[in-house]
Amino acid sequence: MGYLSLTPAPGTSTLGGVPVHHVVIPIFAGFQSLDVTGPYEVLSGATTLLEGLDADSRSRTGYGVSLVAATPGPVMAESGLQLVADNGLPDAGYIGTLLVPGGPSARTLSRDDAFVSWLREAATRSSRVVSVCTGAFLLAEAGLLGGLSATTHWRYARALARDYPAVDVRSDLIYLRQGRIWTSAGVTAGIDLALALVEADHGVDLAQRIARELVVFLRRPGGQSQFAGPVWSPPAARPSVRAAQDLIHAEPAADLRIPSLAARVGMSERHLSREFLRLLGCPPGDYVEQVRVDTARRLLESEPVLVTVAAARAGFGSAETMRRAFLRRLGVAPDHYRRRFSAVPEGFPAVPNERT
Repeated sequence: MGYLSLTPAPGTSTLGGVPVHHVVIPIFAGFQSLDVTGPYEVLSGATTLLEGLDADSRSRTGYGVSLVAATPGPVMAESGLQLVADNGLPDAGYIGTLLVPGGPSARTLSRDDAFVSWLREAATRSSRVVSVCTGAFLLAEAGLLGGLSATTHWRYARALARDYPAVDVRSDLIYLRQGRIWTSAGVTAGIDLALALVEADHGVDLAQRIARELVVFLRRPGGQSQFAGPVWSPPAARPSVRAAQDLIHAEPAADLRIPSLAARVGMSERHLSREFLRLLGCPPGDYVEQVRVDTARRLLESEPVLVTVAAARAGFGSAETMRRAFLRRLGVAPDHYRRRFSAVPEGFPAVPNERT
């Protein structure tokens, strides 16, 4: 079915009858707890679901997740929560996925030569290397991001770009894949990234089942802005329609008219419209408008932008077009929405009055 090969190393164990792909998460004092527990629950949930499948499907590889630390035992997160590292940092052996969390102390840890040396060497024994939030600083210090694009929590993106100029820092993405290297934004973005790993390994159906179990959004594509509110719609079962969804979320300001969208995913215009309606319950134009409204409202909530600027960045042709869409979808004009929901502090660079 085209799933990523996760064949475990010879002689590795099984868990509940499912072959194990080893995931190693190094934790350290001051880590962000959700960077660890979010992906842990997603991967553990995937294995549980795989155990319940029929015998033929159970040959697909599950995940065995291990917490490790320089000194085994309880390790305190930034919040005061303690997690237990059962083992020290492994200095030999196969690692399926090496997942590096973030936290306020990650940037300090990047100056720990012993840890960075271990990380650099461990990456050579790993099929896949993943960072969440400021874990990207550790990957960059280990030389794993040079010449690649990467993302991190928006608050630390400028510092990552400054400290590691060889890294192309994409400050607004939820997660990003560059070959075997995956990076993500912070906190809950680790859940999105873990769901994307499961989808890459086992397909969208399993990832969608886990998302339902965890009561999280069924779709936040990696290219979506960290500030963009996702449309409440599951990914379409048909890959070409799902690809169109991803293009819409990743580039809301692009040319997303039906002829352009159909050409980009290799479908006829009529077929794309019919399949969108059948699989998602709405035509492509309605889906695009909803994504653009969600993009614009997040901009108005989080940035001191003019309504005209928000309209352009969200893909509306004009502020008036966006106003009509807001009234249709939200029942309120954009400037009224901003006054009610903006998180920008008063006194921040003033936004001129606009008649919208």
